[in-house]
Amino acid sequence: MTTAAPTRSVSSLLVFMLATGAGIAVACLYYAQPILPLFASDLHIAVGNLGLIPMLTQIGYALGIFFLIPLGDRYDRRVLILIKSLLLIVSLLVLSLSQGLYSVLLFSLVVGITATMAQDIVPSAAILAPAGQQGKFVGTVMTGLLLGILLSRTVSGVIAAYWGWRAMYQLAAISVFVVANGLWRVLPRFQPHAQLSYFALLGSMRHLWQQYPALRRAALAQGLLSVAFSAFWSTLAVMLAEHYHLGSAAAGGFGIAGAAGALAAPIAGSLSDRYGSHRVTQLGAALVMLSFAAMWALPMLSMHAQLLLIAIAAIGFDLGLQASLVAHQTLVYSLEPTARGRLNAVLFTGVFTGMASGSWLGSKAYAMAGWQAVVTLAAIMGLISLWIRWVEGRRLQRVERLSTQS
Repeated sequence: MTTAAPTRSVSSLLVFMLATGAGIAVACLYYAQPILPLFASDLHIAVGNLGLIPMLTQIGYALGIFFLIPLGDRYDRRVLILIKSLLLIVSLLVLSLSQGLYSVLLFSLVVGITATMAQDIVPSAAILAPAGQQGKFVGTVMTGLLLGILLSRTVSGVIAAYWGWRAMYQLAAISVFVVANGLWRVLPRFQPHAQLSYFALLGSMRHLWQQYPALRRAALAQGLLSVAFSAFWSTLAVMLAEHYHLGSAAAGGFGIAGAAGALAAPIAGSLSDRYGSHRVTQLGAALVMLSFAAMWALPMLSMHAQLLLIAIAAIGFDLGLQASLVAHQTLVYSLEPTARGRLNAVLFTGVFTGMASGSWLGSKAYAMAGWQAVVTLAAIMGLISLWIRWVEGRRLQRVERLSTQS
């Protein structure tokens, strides 16, 4: 077995397995969103508590990222991916057998923690990337991850509509088993970059946070976009059921529209390599804000036009979110190549803190003031993120001018 290195020649099969593995793992976080009404009817859960299910899953993911992903700088990522995949399989199966809200919440949390194998895969892609192609390579693997996020809703909605939500989680466990077996066969060993103890690794993340202002701004800007993203997807199924009398399959169908945005990931990576990550993040944040702002026009349209606008907006804001995410990853990975696992942990802790917050805030906004409140919340998050990236862009321009003058 060979040892991974940045100059390693990468086969198409390895790229495919990395993308598939990331997508299958992260999809486990989102299967619940389009089928929340099925949880409510089967387990007699109040509508106001449904947002806790995706929220706990995303909190688990944030905790797993913060406390487990730094281990990738200390141990062989190939082994870590295998261990997490086995634990994820068990947690999905136990979740499928749950009989009450508290059991669902507990194992949703565990699913979130173990699904962080996806975030061991992405830094692996950065390490394996040929020189000068890191953005493009990470973007290609991120396409798989992002398609997993978006198509998970479609798959979940259709399968649960015909066979129930429990069958969905059982099939998810099977899919993780298949992909884990493939990854174990094709992944090389990874040479650890750090010899620090576990607690020293966690402490070093604080140092990285303090040392790199660009990391802090990336985590905050992407976290705000994640609030918008999660607020939309966590409330969409309930809104469609109440206002349009559409079931889980229809709610999942909107994931197909959003999946179009994932195709931007490799393009965003290439643009980041060529023009700079900060320009791509500005474009992405602007697209998110404008897509949600467009949905303010919903009350003025017919029912069919409303559904069409929601689908178009889903394409737009998913495109913006994914482009921004790939650009932010390219940016933070370049800060300190020997600490990519910890840099990734800091960035995605911000992302999934935003996801968890968006699930909660979105459900509360919808309960208090309806769908327009959710749209307004998401548009505001996009605007603040755009402002952060605009300020960062102006700062970089000043630095470049001073450098040229000197």
